[in-house]
Amino acid sequence: MVPQSAAGRQPVVGYVLKMYPRFSETFIVSEILAREAQGEKIVIFSLRPTTDTRFHPELARVQAPVVHVERPSSAHRWWQVWQRGEADGLAGGLSDALPELLRAGHDDAGQAVTLARLAREHGVTHLHAHFASVATTVARLAGLIAGLPYSFTAHAKDIFHESVDEAELGRKLAGAHHAITISEYNLADLRRRFPASAARLTLVRNGLELERFPYRPARPEDGGRRLLAVGRLVEKKGFGLLVESVARLRDAGIDVSADIAGDGPLHAELQALIARYRLADRVRLLGPRTQAEILELLGSHDVFVAPFVVGRDGNADGLPTVLLEAMARGIRCVAADVTAVGEVVRTGETGWLVPSGDVPALTAAIGEAIRPDPEHRTLTGNARRLVEELFDSRRQAAALRALVAQPAAPRGPAAPADPITAEAAPVSAIVHSAAPAPVSTASPVPSASAVAAGDSGSPLPEHTGTAGLLAGAEEDQDDSEPLPGRPGEGLPAMPMPVRAARSFAARDLRPVPATTAASAASTASEAPAASSAPTASAAPTERTHR
Repeated sequence: MVPQSAAGRQPVVGYVLKMYPRFSETFIVSEILAREAQGEKIVIFSLRPTTDTRFHPELARVQAPVVHVERPSSAHRWWQVWQRGEADGLAGGLSDALPELLRAGHDDAGQAVTLARLAREHGVTHLHAHFASVATTVARLAGLIAGLPYSFTAHAKDIFHESVDEAELGRKLAGAHHAITISEYNLADLRRRFPASAARLTLVRNGLELERFPYRPARPEDGGRRLLAVGRLVEKKGFGLLVESVARLRDAGIDVSADIAGDGPLHAELQALIARYRLADRVRLLGPRTQAEILELLGSHDVFVAPFVVGRDGNADGLPTVLLEAMARGIRCVAADVTAVGEVVRTGETGWLVPSGDVPALTAAIGEAIRPDPEHRTLTGNARRLVEELFDSRRQAAALRALVAQPAAPRGPAAPADPITAEAAPVSAIVHSAAPAPVSTASPVPSASAVAAGDSGSPLPEHTGTAGLLAGAEEDQDDSEPLPGRPGEGLPAMPMPVRAARSFAARDLRPVPATTAASAASTASEAPAASSAPTASAAPTERTHR
């Protein structure tokens, strides 16, 4: 049942996006599809024309109209935009918002006026933006002009990058009807940085259409040495570390191959690194792939590797959708511990979690993951159940609808300065503890730890790091402008900006009690996905924030 507004008409949610459609932002398409499936009416407002040349077939299922918001090309054109807004009954809102519009600048202010007018024309009752940067800037200003509530979803670069304006982000949070973020890690960090807006911040994870990712694990007792990595070829993905790990495994006598699907500014540098290590027969750069093609790749590979790093500018992945897709599909997962990744990948429970930037640890984990071991099916079964519990797009859509319908959080006194240490119920009791199975000495694969340390019977050649690969513009699942390249300085000692260092320090604390999708949608009907994963028999363990 879709709620009706006070005027008796169906609410209309206006999605404000920097660019639509976008090849890398499949999670937004999944979210819109799930909301439309439950009967919500959506209108999409795109602030920039798309620059992508490939598109996912799922776009054809989106019913929402796409409205392009024009950018004023000159001061004269801006004045015309202003006059048209006044003529359309927005004079009062324009006057009230004038100080904010002047502070925003020419482009954002002009688009905000146009968006306010277009939102009224399309009967929009609520504006929602993805990413806390330009899309939220324009949505906030348009909301002020048109008298509409707005909300936004914060992801990763839009809150962690060194260019983030803390005061501006604080204003966005303070004025929002509600603000969403996608992980416990982000929620705790934002509530610590902006305690006065803690009540407005809500956890709603990115959702998956689980029926599109059936659980079909490989036969772990057969091992399997085909590695897969997926993402834009940019610094924070850490793909150069995967290339180094493959070189170490090869030099240890382990026959392993890796496919990297994606494109980006570091393609040439990665290709050069592959050539330097003489890995052309083992590491392939596949280029961009559609969701359907990624699903096929997940079904034909044995181990998914996500060697994330934190960029020198503070940029890091939040919780990439493709990692969740791999876990749902039943492929063994090795991932580096940045931001929220440790909330889903846990060594001995759902996969292998390694320190970010640590090539020996990454190599050792891959060595364990490719080793024949029947216990690996327990890990992949746990991973599937966790994804079903926390990332079902139907539950997330119900939560988003409930948030729009509820009253805005009051602007009361500031929350405690450091709420992260408060006790919280475990996020999920579906992951069961299981000690890693001992490595069989009869296995033909050398010890992973020995490989990582270079003890494989013959000395490993010196691996000099990925100098030059830790630089480049990136715009992956992000709403900011591309960044200029920065010179790389080799791998192990990556300077970490103050914000990123402060955020990572919080990993040792327990999470703040989350305003979650479950609480927001407690009265909404849920459609749980049927699990096809095997049932683990071990007792559940309480999960703590990593």
